[in-house]
Order: sequence, then C-alpha cells, then structure tokens
Amino acid sequence: MPTSQNKRPEPNPGILDIAPYVPGKSGTKGARIHKLSSNESPIGASQEAIEAYRTAASTLELYPDGSATLLREAIAGRYRLKVEAIVCGAGSDELLQLLAHAYLQPGDEAIYSQYGFLVYPIVIQSNGATPVVVPERDFIVQVDDILAAVTPRTRMVFLANPNNPTGRYLPFNEVKRLHARLPSRVLLVLDAAYAEYVRRNDYDSGIELVATSENVVMTRTFSKIYGLAALRLGWAYCPLHVADVLNRIRGPFNVSSPAIAAGAAAMFDHEFVERAVAHNDEWLPWLEKEISSMGLVVTPSAANFVLVHFPSDDSQNAHAADRYLQEHGFIVRRMDSYGLSGSLRISVGSEDANRGLVRCLRAFMS
Repeated sequence: MPTSQNKRPEPNPGILDIAPYVPGKSGTKGARIHKLSSNESPIGASQEAIEAYRTAASTLELYPDGSATLLREAIAGRYRLKVEAIVCGAGSDELLQLLAHAYLQPGDEAIYSQYGFLVYPIVIQSNGATPVVVPERDFIVQVDDILAAVTPRTRMVFLANPNNPTGRYLPFNEVKRLHARLPSRVLLVLDAAYAEYVRRNDYDSGIELVATSENVVMTRTFSKIYGLAALRLGWAYCPLHVADVLNRIRGPFNVSSPAIAAGAAAMFDHEFVERAVAHNDEWLPWLEKEISSMGLVVTPSAANFVLVHFPSDDSQNAHAADRYLQEHGFIVRRMDSYGLSGSLRISVGSEDANRGLVRCLRAFMS
C-alpha cells in the first residue's frame, strides 16, 4: 500500500487523455530551408510593425497596458467596432481556451468538424467537456449535420471558417442559417484566422453576426497575414456580456507591450496587407494548378495553403514525399494527426520557395 509520501500530484481526470498539439516542423538538415509547414507569412511582417516593436524595446522594464487599449482602439477603428467588445489575447489560441474555460464544464458537449483545428478538442477536453465530432463531406462541414449533433448538453460549436487544414469555407448564408437554428444557450465560435485571404462574394468573417447576436464570438489572429506569429497575438469580437466574462478570467497582462505596439501599427499598414493578399492571390492558384498537373489531388483552398492528397490516400506515398522534400530543404506538414495520413499540407511561400517546391515534388513523383 503506497504511503502519501510516495504519491505524486495527479492531473484532473481526462487531462492525460488529451492528444498534445504538434506544431509544424521548424527545421531540417540542409544549407537552405523553406518552411512551408505553419502557414506563416511569406513576405515577412509590416515594416511599420517592426519599427513599433523596436520602439517598445526601450521600455521593457514596464508592465504592459493590461487593457491593450492602443491595440483594441486600432482594431475598432479598422473595422468600426465597439472597443469594449474586443478582447485581446496571446494568440487566438488563448482566446479559444478562455472561451472554453468560461463556458464548458464536465457533462457539457462541444461540437467541431471532422477536420477542424486540433486545438478545439484540446480546449474542450481540458475543461472536462466532451468533444462531439461532426463528419465533413468533400472536406466541408454541413450545417444540417452540426444541427443534428446538438443535444441538451451542447454548450458550444467551434467553426473554423475558412478551415485549417482543408482550406474550405462555409458561405455566410449557411453560417447565418446555422446560428438561427442553434439554441440560444449555445455559443457559436467563429474562428476566422484566415479571413483576410478570402476573396469570395459569399464569405463573411462574422463581424455582422456578432454585432447582432448574444451568442456568437469571432476570433482573429495576427499570426497569418500580418506576419506576427512570433508575438502570439490575437483578438476576439464578442457580445458585451461575453467580453466581460473573458476579461474576468484572462491574465491581467496577457499581451506584451511589443505585441500591442506592433499589432496596432500592423492594423493600419493597409499597403502591406494588400501586398500580402496579392501575393497569395497569385501563388495559391499557381500551386494548385502545378501540383494537380502531377496527378495529385488538391483540395480547393480559400486560405494561404493547399491540402495535397497522394494516390490511393496511401500514407507511405505521403510520408516518402515528406522525407524527400525535407532532404531537399522543403518542410511541409504531415496530416496524420488529422486522420489524413495520405495527405500533406503545404503553405504558400515566397516565389523562390513555391517554384522550388514544385520542382522538387515533380522530381519525386517522376
């Protein structure tokens, strides 16, 4: 019989059942590396954001503004939102965790789609709730399938739009239809991390729906189009009652001063954002066309990456391609953790990276 001295602290029930999130690889052997595994900005960050970051370095001894006022005012000004309805966090990941912590508990259920962002089950399970996975059809979740999964225990629905890692999206009319039929007690979380890349007339990030509803939250990130992934910076637009809840449980200084300064500067560098969008508009379809011409299947994407499927969905082919690409200096993302072991996700890179990746993949396929 073990004594109390021999025991060690034990985590809460269910914590050790959570599969840890595995990020995209950052390095491999070779003189030159093209990292195309994490959907990062291929054109860097805004020079205005970089200068604001450098200026903030002169006051590192001071605590940041706990309300991130400068950043929230910049976001509100850019999108014409209520400042008090904006909550900033250390990446949108933190905001997703805060939402789950505030609104989920043991016995509750939360819904996400089959190939939804893997952070969703982590935040659901870490708060003792049960994840409910809804299948996707042709890599798109169907509103009716989500609604069919709702039970009296459902408290949240996570919807990445566009979705990572598939790149597919739901038209805004479908999002509105989903919201209209959800019980008012259910919080709909619209994860719009890739919204800035979408150029479709039937798409909307969800700002309008948040502004006119009591149970919708939209999360956004500075890690993608703004090129500030290293700063871990995100924001949420919420009904005022939800913003009040998040502000009660978030850390008092959860966003650093350099991140606040850089994010505020980036928000108004419109030329940089337009350049980033133009780069993606040029190279996303180019990658889709070139990779498809090799006999590989590419899922149509509205984001800044492509999901590539190898013949017969064979993991051996995808893994061999991944190894070959790494040997030649191209890091992409295996999809085993999403149940897509025969697929690779490839971020849109610089012109040099994109052309080199295609040459290398073509050599592998031949």
